[in-house]
Amino acid sequence: MTPTPSAAPERPIRRVRLVHTKADLAKARAGLPGRVAVVPTMGALHDGHRANFRRAREAADAVVATVFVNPLQFRPNEDLDRYPRTLDADLAMCEEEGVDLVFAPSVAEMYPDGREGLTAVHAGPGGEILEGASRPGFFTGVLTVVAKLFHLTRPDAACFGEKDFQQLAMVRRMVRDLDMGVEVIGVPTVREGDGLARSSRNVFLSAAERAAALAIPRAIGAAQASPDPLAAARQTLEAEPGLAVDYVAVRANDLGEAPAQGPARLLIAAKAGTTRLIDNAPVVVGHTAIGDAR
Repeated sequence: MTPTPSAAPERPIRRVRLVHTKADLAKARAGLPGRVAVVPTMGALHDGHRANFRRAREAADAVVATVFVNPLQFRPNEDLDRYPRTLDADLAMCEEEGVDLVFAPSVAEMYPDGREGLTAVHAGPGGEILEGASRPGFFTGVLTVVAKLFHLTRPDAACFGEKDFQQLAMVRRMVRDLDMGVEVIGVPTVREGDGLARSSRNVFLSAAERAAALAIPRAIGAAQASPDPLAAARQTLEAEPGLAVDYVAVRANDLGEAPAQGPARLLIAAKAGTTRLIDNAPVVVGHTAIGDAR
């Protein structure tokens, strides 16, 4: 398990600069010194984002956070309207972590001509498996907004949590394929004390649903202790009646087919009640245990 981030060295809390328009962002970005790192978020910040900010601070002289609930990532039956929006609390965390600039645009600011007929970044075959198969068009929405945010913030580096492992892989592929010149940094998943991966959607879980969701970190632990991680994870997940499994898969670290033997990645998506949760962890196929997920 990756623990909750330890306390950062004390620093004076300063007022983070908040901008809402692309014009104001351009002016503020021009004044940032040296190397700049961006942390794209949809807000409702938690300790996973805190870890991203700290890694960004290590990688750069100035840190930009973006807070934007991107409608392109949601289908009509998903939770766009109820997705938590907590800008005041988000700004407080950004101040605590020494973020220099926060860009929190409206939908109209990001998509002034609407979303119909929008020029988009096609995710390619990698966007059609796992999350992409369950949520068609999701990664086109992700890559389109990330590309726009990269153009607007002009970062040298960008930090993304490994909890969204497929997203991280897709962003890396886009940066490489389109020669964007941004260093994409993955930040290890931050977990709560019971092993559940930190997520903005955890607030939707009832006590019973949360208890069922804990089968996910148990499945990761079982997979990491087994030479057949896929079978071990499936057995653990299927034993929990309160969890509806969407997929459980073992893939290569680049999301290609899993190796017959050696390092790989376990990826899980499941619903506890109406809340969809994803998680992933490194595993070793055909080898001895590599450690407990917690």
